[in-house]
Amino acid sequence: MNSNEVRREWAERSGEYSPDYYAYYGPDEKSELVRVYCDSSVEPDAAVLELGCSSGRHLSHLLEHGYENLHGIDVNEDAFAVMERTYPDLAERGTFYLDAIEDVVTEFDDGQFDVVYSVETLQHIHPDDEWVFGELARITDDLLLTAEVEGDDEYGSADEFGVNYVNDEFPLYYRNWRHVFEEQGFTEVDSKSLKRDVLRAFRPTAD
Repeated sequence: MNSNEVRREWAERSGEYSPDYYAYYGPDEKSELVRVYCDSSVEPDAAVLELGCSSGRHLSHLLEHGYENLHGIDVNEDAFAVMERTYPDLAERGTFYLDAIEDVVTEFDDGQFDVVYSVETLQHIHPDDEWVFGELARITDDLLLTAEVEGDDEYGSADEFGVNYVNDEFPLYYRNWRHVFEEQGFTEVDSKSLKRDVLRAFRPTAD
């Protein structure tokens, strides 16, 4: 599956792992952990960007806890229709981009967002598009969070780890995100092993 096919799979996703699916389950443990890390690092007026926001369950949790400068990217048009029904306050007050991460991230300024985070989204970035990780580092001013499935090995690129096709449908590329973002000039300041993910917190490495 090439990078365009991966993007198309998510742009047209319905059923399991679709915007409706995530709206049904609502905020979860990872939503709360994102909030806890934000609370410990930034003020409520901080600019926060979620990569692959879907229908907005994590962002809605931040909104409920006082964060107002919220942004999200998602490639699936249905995500924003579901958001309007499920989280109307978020849909009205947030800033959203209907596009692939790879196609919009280059438009942002250096350090434009105080916090950038991803929950089970970066694991679907095709190896041909790994350049985008440098862009994510560039636009992050203070805190970068990843909550992703990593596989069993400690280090490596997606090519070294291989790929797992979830339900024989879409690819999940295993990476160690500490290794990825340390190469981009960030330092891991905390990590937590969750049920199936590893949540990692990064800050720009001091000069």
